[in-house]
Order: sequence, then C-alpha cells, then structure tokens
Amino acid sequence: MDLPQSIRNLSSHPLTHQLLTSLLKDYKRPNDKIHELISAGIIEPVKKGLYLPSTKLSETRTEPFLLANHMLGPSYVSFDSALSYYGLIPERVFEVSSATTKASRRFDTPTGAFSFTRMPLPYYSFGIRQVAVGKDQNALIASPEKALFDKIVSTAGLTLRSKITASEYLIENLRMDEDQLKQLDVQSMETWLNDSPKRGSLAQVIKFIKEL
Repeated sequence: MDLPQSIRNLSSHPLTHQLLTSLLKDYKRPNDKIHELISAGIIEPVKKGLYLPSTKLSETRTEPFLLANHMLGPSYVSFDSALSYYGLIPERVFEVSSATTKASRRFDTPTGAFSFTRMPLPYYSFGIRQVAVGKDQNALIASPEKALFDKIVSTAGLTLRSKITASEYLIENLRMDEDQLKQLDVQSMETWLNDSPKRGSLAQVIKFIKEL
C-alpha cells in the first residue's frame, strides 16, 4: 500500500484518528505509525485525534470552515466568521467562530484559532446551510439570518429594547449596510423567535429590518 498516496488522495479533508487507523489497518501498532508519519512530515497534528496532510505532501489544503466542523461536533460556522463570509460586516476575521450544542471551547492550533459557543436546542438547529467552500469541500455554515441572530444572542450584556437601539447596533456598531439587511429573510427569522434566546432583542431587529 502506498500510504503517502492514500493520504494525498484525502488532502482536501481533515484526517481523523479513526480515518487514519482505517488506512493503517495492516499495521500492528497504528498509533506508532501515526507518530512516525508526523515525524516524517507527512501529516500535521491540529489537535488530539485530528490531523492534516502536510504541505510537503500536497498543496491542497482543508478550508478553515470545514476544519472547524471536524474540530468539534456537532457544530456550524457562525457569528463574525459567517457574517464576514457573507460580506455583512466589513471587518476581516482572523478566528473561525462556530456554534455547538456542546460546552463552549476554544482551540489555538498551528493552523489558527477556533472558538465554539454553546447554543441551546432547538434554536441551534435553525438556519444551517451546507456551503461549498473549496473543491470537494462542503462546510456547515449559518445562513446570514442565523449568523446575525447568533451574534446578538452570544453578545454578553446586549439588550435591544427598541427599533432605535437595534438600528444603532446594526448600522453603527456592526457597520452593516441597509441594502444588505433588506435582503435578509425576515419570514424565516420570525419562525425562529419562539425558541430563541433574547427573543425581545431579536424581535426588535426584525421590526427594524421590516421598516427599511
């Protein structure tokens, strides 16, 4: 078996420990072989149980959003990362931020920083899309509407008590564009309200967007 070639064929995807051990099923001590692959520069550890094919092996890289999906599951990319991806906020984002049903966590890895914020069910399950982020790479990402909801829900101390405070937060604080806000699907957003944290604040956001 040409092990490096087998790994190269998977270069657009994260390598879980389970996947690697399946490739190493002919080895009596697969964990020893994994350490050998790391030492040889064929794979790179991201965190315990998760690896990437090295740049020495392949120029194809796993996109950060897909890597985030694999780093902690279940999860989907959201918050500033998704808002920036859709062009809804002007800031460049250097950390990949995701929502999860598990405890909030953060990973500082050789490939970048990844944060995960717990969101309750059933709210968590709303507005998740599968998006093509690279060749043969699809990642779970919040819709623009859900990313905005998640941003508001996760911001400590933020309460929007009126359309005016909603306007100030969206336009002045987040520097969102009114024309883009008009494109958001407020009907979907309204269906999420009953099961959403910070329901009152989110309702004011919807009212503001409706009147644009």
